[in-house]
Formats: sequence, C-alpha cells, structure tokens
Amino acid sequence: MLNFGTFVSGSIWMMLLDGLKFTVLYTVSGFIIALGVGFVIAQCQISANAVLNKLAWLYLLWFRSTPLLIQLVLMFYGLPILFGIETKAWVVGVISMGLYSGSYVSQVIRGAIVSIDKGQMEAGRSLGYTRLQVMIKIILPQAVRRALAPLTNEFISLTKNSSLLSVITVVELFRQADVIISTNYRTLEVYLMAALLYFVLNNAIGVLGNMMEKATKTGEELA
Repeated sequence: MLNFGTFVSGSIWMMLLDGLKFTVLYTVSGFIIALGVGFVIAQCQISANAVLNKLAWLYLLWFRSTPLLIQLVLMFYGLPILFGIETKAWVVGVISMGLYSGSYVSQVIRGAIVSIDKGQMEAGRSLGYTRLQVMIKIILPQAVRRALAPLTNEFISLTKNSSLLSVITVVELFRQADVIISTNYRTLEVYLMAALLYFVLNNAIGVLGNMMEKATKTGEELA
C-alpha cells in the first residue's frame, strides 16, 4: 500500500525542493554552455573551411553516438587519472551536459540558419557588412525565432538528463530523492513525488517556450 503520510513533514518537501533548485541551476548553466558550443559547431559546419567541417563532424560523431552517462563518468574519473586534474562533481556535470546538449543544439541552430534565404547574406555583404555582422544583425534574429520550439524541447530533454548527475554524486532532485529513501524507505512514494516535480517543471518550461515563440512571431508567420 502506498503511504504518503511521511510527506506531511515539511522537511521532506524542503529537501525535494532544494534538489529541484539545483536541478534548475545546473540545467540552465549546462544549456548556456550548449548554446555557445552549438553556435560554434553550427558555424563550423556551414563554413567553407574543410578542416572546420571535419572537426565539427568528429565532435558530433562522438557526442551524439555515446550516452551522456558514459561521458559523465569518463570525464569525472578520467581527467584525474589521465591528466591529474582535480575535478568537482557539479562542474564536471554542468560541462558534460553542455558539451552533450551542444551537439544537438548545433543542429537546431544550423537548420535555422540555412533556412534563411541566402540572398539576405548577399544583400548584407553588398551594403558593406562583414559576414559576421550580417550573421549577427540580420540572420541570427530570424533564425532564433525559428529555433525557439526545438530549443525548448532540447532544454526539457536536458532537464530530464540532469538526473544522471546523481551518478557522480552531484546533489540535485533525483539525488535528494535517493537520500530521502535511505531514511524512510518509501521508494515508490518518493520517486512519484520527484516525478511530479519534474512534470511541473518541464511543463512550465514548455509553456514559457510557447509564450516566447508567439511573442517573437512576425505577422507573416501568424497569418
């Protein structure tokens, strides 16, 4: 029989909410890294430089072909062994999430950029702008609008993947749930409560993403 009586205690909810706070913090930090990495990889892919193309291909090949869990463990335990670098679990976790998610974000950004009419780049260059200036002032503002929906989905996916940080002892929502279970032994009840918090958080992100998407749509897109 399920027994949620233990959740009357405010201390349990405070522990779960504290874990949720760190889940949000680590996910946002990882996603910021992912956006930067994704933009760089996308630019390498659409570049005419064959070396940059190859480097981007190798990056994507590795990070999209191996699980995030393996990447976390390799970085957390591998860096001290191979290079003598002292690692902090949460730092490794955030960087690993950023590098992993960046491989998927790069494809969203690349797809959004190449969907913009090439004539806009040519028109911007004819006005005396550099390629970078055209990209920042003309192409990217339009690409961002088109990328919002898939980027929201990737952010939600990263939020769920953040639970893997518990494997390298990072304290977040799933880790806190395990700590609570070790004291009250109500496994199913605690995991259900944790799942509810993930559910609320990810749906809130989805709603916020939809609001941003509608707010940035042009008249032509709304027609």
